[in-house]
Amino acid sequence: MKTAMVTGCLGGIGKATAEIFLAAGYTVFGMSRRDPEKAKEILSHENFVYVQGDVASSEDRKRFVETAAEAGRIDVLVNVAGVAPKVRNDLLEMTEESYDYVMDINTKGTLFLTQAVANRMKENEPIDGIRGYICNTSSLSAYAVSVNRGEYCVSKAGVSMITALFAERLAEYGIPVNEIRPGIIATEMTAGVREKYDRLIEGGLLPIKRWGQPEDIAKAAFALCTGALPYMTGQSVDIDGGFHIRSL
Repeated sequence: MKTAMVTGCLGGIGKATAEIFLAAGYTVFGMSRRDPEKAKEILSHENFVYVQGDVASSEDRKRFVETAAEAGRIDVLVNVAGVAPKVRNDLLEMTEESYDYVMDINTKGTLFLTQAVANRMKENEPIDGIRGYICNTSSLSAYAVSVNRGEYCVSKAGVSMITALFAERLAEYGIPVNEIRPGIIATEMTAGVREKYDRLIEGGLLPIKRWGQPEDIAKAAFALCTGALPYMTGQSVDIDGGFHIRSL
C-alpha cells in the first residue's frame, strides 16, 4: 500500500487532501496542531495515522517523518499547513512577532519538512523512474500583494522558491516537486472576509464566478502526486478560478 504524508490535515484543504488519498487506497500520515477530538470522522479511518504536532517545530517534524517511515516507504508529501497573520496590520505596522509566526510555519516548516522527507524518498526504489512526489501549497499571494498581510505574501513567495529549489535538486533522483497556488478558497482562513470576497467575485474578480472549495485543491494535489504528470517538475499550478489571467 502506498503512503502519503499531509500537513495541516485537519483543516479545509489538508483534510480534503487526506481524504482523496485515503479514498484511493493510500495510507495517510497526517499532522496538525489541532485537537484530534475535533476531527473524529477522518481519524476513525483505518488507514489514517494522526501525529499531533507543529510543522514549525524541528522535534515535531522529526517525529512525523519517523512515524511515516515506519511504513517502509514514503511515496507522497503534500505540504498544506499554513497560517495567516493573527491580526491584519498595514505593512508599515507589521510586527516581527507576526512575521516570525507566519514564516516559521508557512516557509521554514515547509522547507525543512521537505528536506527531511526528500532524504528518505531518494533512498526509495524507483517505480517507473519515480521515487516519490512532493507537492507544496502556496497561494495567489505569492505574486499578488496584500499590504495588510505582507508577512503572508512573503511566506508564500518563499514557498514558490522552495518548490523550484527542490525540483532542481531532486530531479536526479526521480522526485518531481510541484506547487499549487490556490485562489480564494472557502476555508476557516477566509471565513472572516467572506462578505468582501462575495462582493468581489460577483463584481467580476474571477472568470469562474464562485469560491474555490478545498476539494478543488485536493484534486490538483492528487493529480500531481499520482503519476498523471510525470514529466513536470518545478511548476506552479494556479487553481484560482482564473484570477491570474490578465485582461483589458
